[in-house]
Amino acid sequence: MIIDTIRQVTDRPLCADVNQGWKTREEALEMAHWLAERNVSFLEQPMPKEQIDDNAWLTENSPIPTIADEGCQRLVDVPALKGVYSGINIKLMKCTGMREAKRMAELAHSLEMKVMIGCMTETSCAISAAAQLAPLSDWADLDGALLIGNDVYDGMTVVHGNCILPDRPGIGIVKK
Repeated sequence: MIIDTIRQVTDRPLCADVNQGWKTREEALEMAHWLAERNVSFLEQPMPKEQIDDNAWLTENSPIPTIADEGCQRLVDVPALKGVYSGINIKLMKCTGMREAKRMAELAHSLEMKVMIGCMTETSCAISAAAQLAPLSDWADLDGALLIGNDVYDGMTVVHGNCILPDRPGIGIVKK
């Protein structure tokens, strides 16, 4: 498996985004233990979001945290996810923007849930906006701008695994 190959060259933290790929709680738990043995930090959306009871069972029994992604889009989704997942992944493109994202992070923390700030394939404009919320998160996955070749903005960069915001007004972007 690719995890074993990666572990041959680095012990840096990894996470696994399953994208709702595991269909049974037994498979998910077996994989969670396998990944925990390989120092994977958390599982993102391990099973389909509709399998609420199975995701809750996995969260209760998993050796590593589970994070809702497809299962969490808006502020109104967060309360029902307590106990179903260990935390939530907040994406600006799903939740309508920075104000709601901040409220989601604050609510998740008040419910003793972990917070991840994530992204999709986006320009540095959206990535730099999301990076403003990184201090409210346990994990930040803000590499979406690295996946496009036509980014018209210069903003947040990733340097040695760290999100670096430029010292500029606003969210720190300028047009290239």
